[in-house]
Amino acid sequence: MRKYIKIIIALIIISIIGYLGVNITKKITYKKEVSERIKIIPNFSFFTLNNVPFSEKELAKNTNKLFVYFNTECDFCQHEAQQISEYLSNFKNTQIIFVSFEEIETIKTFANKYNLSNKENVMFLQDKTLEFSEIFDAKSIPFILLYDAENKLVQKFKGATKIEKILKLLK
Repeated sequence: MRKYIKIIIALIIISIIGYLGVNITKKITYKKEVSERIKIIPNFSFFTLNNVPFSEKELAKNTNKLFVYFNTECDFCQHEAQQISEYLSNFKNTQIIFVSFEEIETIKTFANKYNLSNKENVMFLQDKTLEFSEIFDAKSIPFILLYDAENKLVQKFKGATKIEKILKLLK
C-alpha cells in the first residue's frame, strides 16, 4: 500500500514540475516574440481624436518617436504628462504619441488639462480594441517606448519614469 502512495506522490510531483516547466517555457518564448516584434515600430491601427484611423505609416519620418500608453485617472500618467508639457521644448526632434483606450472626450480633456493639445509634435490616439497592450505587451501604465529616427527601439519604460532619463537618451 505504501509503495502505491509513494508512486502516486512521485507522479504528482513529476506532473507539477512538468506543468511548471511548460508554463515557464511558454512565457520565455512569448517574451522573446514580443521583444522581436517591438524592435522596430510594429504595425498598428488606432484612431485620432477626430475618429480617423491612424497607423504606423502616418508617423513622422526621420524623427524620434515617444509612445506613452496612459490612463487619464492614473496619477503617474498625469505626472508624466505634466513633465512632458514642462519640458516640451526639449522634444523638438521627437514625435510624442499618447495612446489610451478611454473615450475620445476624456482623452481630449486630459490633453487640454496638460496643455498638450494642438502641439505640433504631440498627438493623442484612442485604442478602441486594446491593441496597444497586446502588441507592445504593456502590462502597466504608464508604459513608455522610445524609438529613434529609424524606428528602432531605444528603451522601454514600465511605470513612472523621470523625464531626465528620457531626455538623456534623446541626446
